[in-house]
Amino acid sequence: MKAAEILGLDAIGFIEPSFADLTNTFFTHALLEVPSTQAMLLIDENDEPIALALSDGEGWVAGSFLCREPNREAIEKVEDLEGEIHQAGREEWAAAVREYYSLQIQHSVTPALEDVPATRTDQVQDLLRELWDGSAGIRCLDCCCGSGVGSRALHAIGMVPLAYDNDASLLSRGFSTGRLRPSETVCIDATRASHYLPHTERGLVLMFGSINPYDAGMWQEILAEILVLCDEVAITVGTQEEGEKIQEWVAPSGRAFTLRENTRDPIYDRWVCRIGRPV
Repeated sequence: MKAAEILGLDAIGFIEPSFADLTNTFFTHALLEVPSTQAMLLIDENDEPIALALSDGEGWVAGSFLCREPNREAIEKVEDLEGEIHQAGREEWAAAVREYYSLQIQHSVTPALEDVPATRTDQVQDLLRELWDGSAGIRCLDCCCGSGVGSRALHAIGMVPLAYDNDASLLSRGFSTGRLRPSETVCIDATRASHYLPHTERGLVLMFGSINPYDAGMWQEILAEILVLCDEVAITVGTQEEGEKIQEWVAPSGRAFTLRENTRDPIYDRWVCRIGRPV
């Protein structure tokens, strides 16, 4: 559902330029500077504020509180303008906000070149069915999703992906092919994923980069974030050495770890790391 529809409006824009900006408190202050004669507060199922919308009579602009707390002035603005209060589920609103920014990417960012070999989707789907058969309906983070081969495979086995990557051109490619769905995708820095995303039962990271000395620190940060967010995580890498490096990073957490070879593809997803629930 579109964000405007949730608020009962024909159209609405957001004060934050991108989904990644939803954590920035600057945009709460910027919203309150918008000339306005009408206000609307959106609360979730727990009566927590999740958005403020303001209008000058010509159009509506909103700020979202999914990833930051509203300040007192925002609530007072609604009271001063005798604004309306609407209610929606937090996840319903989050999906609409994700869709809003994903459609911006789809319409404005040139898609990257196709990066998925013809056979890979089926191979990933077969791997995930082996790992997580019987997991229909369970949400899974698709970390560093690229153009969405993991999300498509998750859908194929009945799971519900929430995908993220910081390369807008790859996301645009995923939208154009249908591998990624706008309401299930965000463009963020994976080293800050816990600032944006909810705790989730499962996490997936396909082809966890090429772990080299110059970028190992970044991959370790990405791993730390998905371990915070997910109870169980599956990660694929190209070499056994990379898998052993991940095992080294996971060891201090005390979480169960297994590493095994996957012979479905000689290049992609060659080694599979499985990380168990926190102890």
